[in-house]
Amino acid sequence: MNDEVTGNLAGLNTTEIKGLERLYRRRVAPAELVSSELAAQLAQQAAELHRQVGVLIDRRGAVAHVMVGDASKITMPDIGRMRGGAGRLRGLRLVHTHLRNEPLTRDDLTDLALLRFDAVAAITVDAAGRPGKLYVAHVVANGPPIELPVQDPHAPSVDFVQLIASIEADLARAHRAASTDRGPTGSARALLVHVQLKGAKDSDARVAELRELCRTAGVRVLDVLVQKRPEADPKFLVGRGKLEEILVTAMQLGAEAVIFDPDLSPGQARAISEATELKVLDRTMLILDIFAQHATSRDGKLQVELAQLRYALPRLIEKNTMMSRLTGGIGGRGPGETKLEINRRRARDRIHLLAKRLDELADDRRLRRKQRGRRDVPIVAICGYTNAGKSTLVNALTQSDTVAADKLFATLDPISRRLRFPHEHEVVITDTVGFIRDLPEELVAAFRATLEEMEDADLLLHVVDASDPDREQQIGAVERILAELGLAEKPRLLVWNKADRLPADEAEHLAAHAEGGFVVSALERATFGPLLLAIERALWKQGHEVPVARTAS
Repeated sequence: MNDEVTGNLAGLNTTEIKGLERLYRRRVAPAELVSSELAAQLAQQAAELHRQVGVLIDRRGAVAHVMVGDASKITMPDIGRMRGGAGRLRGLRLVHTHLRNEPLTRDDLTDLALLRFDAVAAITVDAAGRPGKLYVAHVVANGPPIELPVQDPHAPSVDFVQLIASIEADLARAHRAASTDRGPTGSARALLVHVQLKGAKDSDARVAELRELCRTAGVRVLDVLVQKRPEADPKFLVGRGKLEEILVTAMQLGAEAVIFDPDLSPGQARAISEATELKVLDRTMLILDIFAQHATSRDGKLQVELAQLRYALPRLIEKNTMMSRLTGGIGGRGPGETKLEINRRRARDRIHLLAKRLDELADDRRLRRKQRGRRDVPIVAICGYTNAGKSTLVNALTQSDTVAADKLFATLDPISRRLRFPHEHEVVITDTVGFIRDLPEELVAAFRATLEEMEDADLLLHVVDASDPDREQQIGAVERILAELGLAEKPRLLVWNKADRLPADEAEHLAAHAEGGFVVSALERATFGPLLLAIERALWKQGHEVPVARTAS
């Protein structure tokens, strides 16, 4: 039998430690939360030592651990996973003393939630070393812990066997309901965490965008926690107190994953993973997962795998819940799911192979574009923020049926269609992958071959969702990415899309003050006239004059 006392033993003599070890001899009836004798012994020793004293009792009533803290808190031992599993408790209850006549503290409730104790009980101790009041709390499914009415430590009124049976039955039902609630796609239940750093002004927009990314990825958002900080915590991104709140909230709501914004460094990811059994992801991993779901072509799948591996490589130090493929689901889909835990050498070899294959495919695309250029067919590339309606606009302009969905990154692979103008003019319109603020470097590098379509274009159409309140920031994000790609000087037209979602007066004002932009609705072809005229004039401005009436018809 284990008879080791753990915790803050500094300053205790051999006799005092032997007295604590005698707590292992106590037994509690299975239906009792704590016996009168054990409560009295805990109170007496706590008063003598002027420290909190506690025990962990298993469901047979045996004392499994004895620990000692200081005057204000108890120190928990390393108790491992023990009965760890969804819908189950740990099989241990914490009973400890409070020297200041206080009820259960935040630390008590945090330990209860994070360690999944059957219950947490605090016994107050008077000046004479006698037990006073007994405070008890237990967890519930999808909610904060419940504190029971104050008990008499000499005669607790709780039937512990019945209480635990009821709690675990509720937890099991909640777990089954959560599994059913996922639907046919097996969507994960996640808690979102956004850290607003000093100087950031787009916090609300980033949270809204993170929610939309989750919707696209099939993740059910249970709650959003926001913390304002002057700078990111180097170890956890958030502060330690906020991390406790995050973990407790995740446990209370039944979250399976925590998604952070901004992105986590490899060290932060590992530290948070070690502090919780939840799956830990960040914004880039979420975007990679969406790309893995939407990639259909050979190029797209190779590019997604390359991006996943480049992101995973610095995180391949040890197994943890962030990079584990055993958990599956969000963040673990796509061709990269079996590559995240391979060693660094094999990862680098795979990255080298993928890059070589993508270079070969890029050569093929360059050859096709060269042949297309010999036919003197101008190319118009549509770019813009993700979900701005680019694919819908291409479908409407060319009367085609490419995939268009009200989701982020619905289009990954470039799609080209022909559009015929009057006077036998013809152009190729290419739909490209959407941009997003803080586009991960791994994605920019992996999808550079796809973005080559814009490099060879004669004209860019920058499509903006005019109905989005964050449209100015989105325009700025796209302009920055175009500059990073060396396309800042490429001729382009600004297209304000989704005008049908704007009030009539706002659409008219935008049309009058769009500074060279064109207000359209991809759902209303009648709005395309001025835009088509501008495209034709931009591409053939050296040619004959274009009749306005014919172009606008």
